[in-house]
Amino acid sequence: MNVRIKIDGLTYSYSYDENDAVHDVSFEVNEGEFVGLIGPNGSGKSTVLKNIYRALTPDKGAIFLDGENLLKMSHRKTALKQAVVGQENDVPFNFVVEEIVAMGRSPHKKLFDIDTAYDKQVIRHALEHMGMADMAKRNYQSLSGGEKQRVIIARAIAQESSIFLLDEPTNHLDISYQMQIFDLIKRLKVTVLSAIHDLNMASLYCDRIYVLKDGKIVLSGTPEEVFTPENIFNVYGVRCSVEKHPITGKISITFLPEEIIKTHSVVDKPLGGNA
Repeated sequence: MNVRIKIDGLTYSYSYDENDAVHDVSFEVNEGEFVGLIGPNGSGKSTVLKNIYRALTPDKGAIFLDGENLLKMSHRKTALKQAVVGQENDVPFNFVVEEIVAMGRSPHKKLFDIDTAYDKQVIRHALEHMGMADMAKRNYQSLSGGEKQRVIIARAIAQESSIFLLDEPTNHLDISYQMQIFDLIKRLKVTVLSAIHDLNMASLYCDRIYVLKDGKIVLSGTPEEVFTPENIFNVYGVRCSVEKHPITGKISITFLPEEIIKTHSVVDKPLGGNA
């Protein structure tokens, strides 16, 4: 299996007098995988992604895309290989939807190139794939949060990159939009590295998971291997029950309030099929 992303000893600090935001992080993402980065707030998920999409530059370590050193690649070549979808997608100017999606064609064009027939076809296809074709002329600012996120993913599709970097792309969306977004991305059959806040979403959609805590990788494996009550308590400090869902066949996590824990005396007892 081809390794699309390889991180080797990535270390980054936001200032010289602070501890490393991420320290000696190493992992790989293979072609076609949907890989999740999870961990508590401040664990370093976004910092890792920002180093990969070059919003930050590593203090130490190396990042490789398809075996090539990321920092020696042109920004244009990087953009041709990977597309980025983040949490916040505020656009400071007044654009319509199809203009936002057309921005995804920028890595393929020179500065003053106009859109070709092929560009317009790609833009139309991206909007259709995201179910946004009928909103092509709508003002982006008038859309709901979920609709805006679908437009941003359509822009990523129009970029024709085969790697998607997702920085908690559904974090502020209702559950229906969260599932729509991940379903649509999964159907693209691209290589995905995504920071995910919701552990049940990570279980549903990820092939493999890396767990960050205090800027370091502390666990890795399939959702079944990673999501045990003991692991979740060690990383997040919360008790939970874990079992395989009878319909999805995926790991399902139920978090237990303190009152339930005390009432049922569940501390230190096996919880669920994976305990």
